[in-house]
Amino acid sequence: MESNTQNRTIALAALFQCVTGVNQIANTGNVDSDLYKTCLASILKDNPKDAEDLYGSLADLKTGLKTMMYQLGSGQMTPDGKPKELESTRYALGLIHLENKLKNNNAIFEQLINGIKATQEKLEHFDIEHENITASLAELYANTISNIGPKIMIQGDQTHLANPKNAAKIRALLLAGIRAALLWRQAGGNRWKLLIERGKLQRQADAFLLQL
Repeated sequence: MESNTQNRTIALAALFQCVTGVNQIANTGNVDSDLYKTCLASILKDNPKDAEDLYGSLADLKTGLKTMMYQLGSGQMTPDGKPKELESTRYALGLIHLENKLKNNNAIFEQLINGIKATQEKLEHFDIEHENITASLAELYANTISNIGPKIMIQGDQTHLANPKNAAKIRALLLAGIRAALLWRQAGGNRWKLLIERGKLQRQADAFLLQL
C-alpha cells in the first residue's frame, strides 16, 4: 500500500463510515443498507487492486468522506446544521488504538485471519447482508479484538443496543473499522499524522467528493 494522502483519506473515510453505521444502529436501530454492505465487503474482499477498490469505489464511501470532513473540522455543527457526533471521533480513535495493539499480537491476528477465511466460504451460500454473515463477523470480533482491550463502549438508545441482532451488526461494523484502521496504518497514517494533516485530509476528501 502506497503511503500518500489519497490512500490515508480513503482509509480514514472508510473508518468514519463504519462508525457512522455504528451510530445509526445505536440511536435508531437501523443502518443504511449500502453503507453496511460496503463496510462488511471490505473485510471479506480478497486481493484488492488498491485502497479504493477495497470499498468498491469512492462513491461507496460518500457518507464516510462527508462525515470525516466535518468531524475533523473546527466547527461544532455539521454542514446540515446538526451537532457533531463526538462519539464518532472517539470510536475512530479507539479502533486505531486497537488495531495498533493487534499488529503486535500474532496469535490474535492469525485467529482473525482464519475467521475471515471461514466467513468468506459462507458467502458461497449467503448474501453479504445475511444475518449468518453478520453473526460470523460479530463472533469473530468478540473472540479476537474484544480480548485485546480496552473495549469500545457504545453510547445510544439502550432499547436498540440490547437487541442481539443490533449488537451483532455493531460488532461487525467495528471489525470493518479495524480493517479501515489497518489500511490507515499501511498508508502511513498514525495519531500524529491525524493531528498535523487534518487540513490536508479534509481538502483531499473535498476533492474526492467533487469527483462524484
